[in-house]
Amino acid sequence: MSEYEKVCLIRGDGGRAVRGILDRIGDKWTLLVVATLHGRRMRFTELLQRVPGISQRMLTLTLRHLERDGLVGRTVFAEVPPRVEYELTPTGRTLVGPAVALAEWAVEHNPDIERSHQAYDSRDD
Repeated sequence: MSEYEKVCLIRGDGGRAVRGILDRIGDKWTLLVVATLHGRRMRFTELLQRVPGISQRMLTLTLRHLERDGLVGRTVFAEVPPRVEYELTPTGRTLVGPAVALAEWAVEHNPDIERSHQAYDSRDD
């Protein structure tokens, strides 16, 4: 029995909790936003400029999800115009290590995966 199966049996939810969290952090933008916020507070516009390719809408949705999950804190300053800053919470900071490890794995193994894609796509089945 794998460690994953053991965790699912202990929780008794058939893996729903694990899948739910992995779906959230494994989306297209979450880990990029978390990595960008690592070690600093940032305003929305600064985040938008630093996360390559993200739209305003997707950054807004990603930040809302991360705030709801307790991974990002949002501070609103009573100024004109209003200023809002985002930062990782203590729980959010614990995600940085696994995220970096996953990114390093992806960079290291990307050439192998691309070769596998090419070999698979060129097969005559």
